Amino acid sequence: MPDPAGHVPRQAPDHSHDHGHDHDHDHAHRHGDRGGHRHGHGHAHAPASFGAAFAIGAALNIALVLAQLVYGLAAHSMALLADAVHNLGDVLGLLLAWGAVWLGGRVPSSRRTYGWGRSSILAALANSAVLLVSVGAIAVAAIQRLLEPAPIAGGTVMIVAGAGIVINGLTAWLFSAGGTGGASTDLNIRATFLHMAADAAVSAGVVLSAALIGLTGWLWLDPLASLAIVAVITAGTWSVLRQSANLAMDGVPEAIAHGEVQAYLASLPGVLEVHDLHIWALSTTQTALTAHLVRRDPGHDQSLLAEAARHLDQHFHINHATLQTESPELAATCRLRPAELV
Repeated sequence: MPDPAGHVPRQAPDHSHDHGHDHDHDHAHRHGDRGGHRHGHGHAHAPASFGAAFAIGAALNIALVLAQLVYGLAAHSMALLADAVHNLGDVLGLLLAWGAVWLGGRVPSSRRTYGWGRSSILAALANSAVLLVSVGAIAVAAIQRLLEPAPIAGGTVMIVAGAGIVINGLTAWLFSAGGTGGASTDLNIRATFLHMAADAAVSAGVVLSAALIGLTGWLWLDPLASLAIVAVITAGTWSVLRQSANLAMDGVPEAIAHGEVQAYLASLPGVLEVHDLHIWALSTTQTALTAHLVRRDPGHDQSLLAEAARHLDQHFHINHATLQTESPELAATCRLRPAELV
């Protein structure tokens, strides 16, 4: 990675490697009297690929979509057809997420030095956009049905939607390691888990509306349930869209407080100033950071930078940190010193 300040070393650097027992690999680069650079790479155990979960979940949801389309048309149920379109989006989302996980496992190359990790961000972004377009179409059809109610085959609707509860619930369980109580911090996996769990609840809502129609004869409950499904999908999808769009634009991941990171770096011994601080996502699981640390005596900073890289990994989950030290004299001429410059 090029020197963020664009400094050219006066002499060939010496390379020292500190290998911590926690599997952090810190590579120190001393550039003459220009200052030190520390690249900290936290290597946690590789996350599960969830390959079997993706395959089973996609196959089950494809079967569910076909059943919902056939029986939704036969039963004249807008709620069932709405759930079918939603589950079709789920299939697309599962396939996109699966493809992104596979691409993320590919090694970096000379053309893609960070690898293909960002594909997971693009997958979440594309999936969110497709779902929002789909629910717009569902909302229009539901409003038309609300104005002109039509009878439905309640028993058929309840059976097919009940199958949706089972399939979506099972798929959510397969991704349970990515839920809020699980170990995964991958936005792709967490979003898939939460989406499948919400789908099971939506299918339960379709069953409930069909049962109420059978008891009351209120046909407007079916399109009303469709609109409720639209609201649930939009609320969940908007959150994923907002987060993935933020990451795609190199925004700071929501789980990381920029101010806290800057305060920590500024509190390091001997640090007078922190500038050119950037935090962005390499993927939905990897976060990078670059910063310039101004120190009165930057000549003996290797252990300081190694500890800083480990702290950033362990406490902020920033596992690809590049820190450069500068003297006050050098910082005064640094073209990246003003915060508004990139």
